[in-house]
Amino acid sequence: MIRAWLELNTFGIFATLAVLYYGAALLLVYLGFRSPLRRSIQKTNGIVAPFFSSVAILFGLLTGFLASDVGERGRHAVRATQAEASEIRNVYALSVASASDMTDIRTALKVYVNSVLTDEWPAMINNAPSPRTEAAYDDVLREVSDPGIARSSGTPVQVALISAAIRAGTARSERLSIATDQTNDLKWVSVLILGLLTQVGLALVHLDRPRAMLTALVVFGSAAIVALGLIGLQEHPYEGAFKVATTPLEHLLTLPDLGPASALPQAPKPEN
Repeated sequence: MIRAWLELNTFGIFATLAVLYYGAALLLVYLGFRSPLRRSIQKTNGIVAPFFSSVAILFGLLTGFLASDVGERGRHAVRATQAEASEIRNVYALSVASASDMTDIRTALKVYVNSVLTDEWPAMINNAPSPRTEAAYDDVLREVSDPGIARSSGTPVQVALISAAIRAGTARSERLSIATDQTNDLKWVSVLILGLLTQVGLALVHLDRPRAMLTALVVFGSAAIVALGLIGLQEHPYEGAFKVATTPLEHLLTLPDLGPASALPQAPKPEN
């Protein structure tokens, strides 16, 4: 449920929060002053105002921790994408600088980069695997591991090629891991519930004045909607309003021999 909510567009995320917290505000005012339970609820009148801060502090702390986790994951996502593009560029540079012909390596890189952009990136957003990209990366590893490279260009060149290709694969694995991470779902549930409990605390210290209660609940609800909505927009770093750009990978297509996607050979599909 949390993931489905966070996958909504910007309007959907804020609208859901507005319905939750403004709806809770109206419900609490109704229960305290209009419902058949109002007499029982009014008997709890007299709770001192500092009681509200105990719940609000918990809400604020957990919201801060959640925002920190979301921000850190976004930074990791940017670094992973940039590292992947950088290591692919290193493989390309080594293949060009080498004395031997490494056209096959650059062809494999072209297939891999375009597969990431056109196939794996959309699949990653939908939590689906990309066999085509996996096969393209395996093809890159196979090309840089060709024993002929060591004979024609030297062992140090081949070691550098393999190391760069492996580091690119490591960055790719980190990118995929970040995209499928759902460890924050429980934190989101806790934050949303604590927000509602904070509204209950506000209502309990305003049982003598309905307008004051409604005003306090609306002000807090508005603050919660803005804060949680902005955090929610950044929960999935590879999609949404603040998504990680594919620019570092797209720039690789401007390199000679990598070329446009229209001229790509197709990557082999893995056998079932």
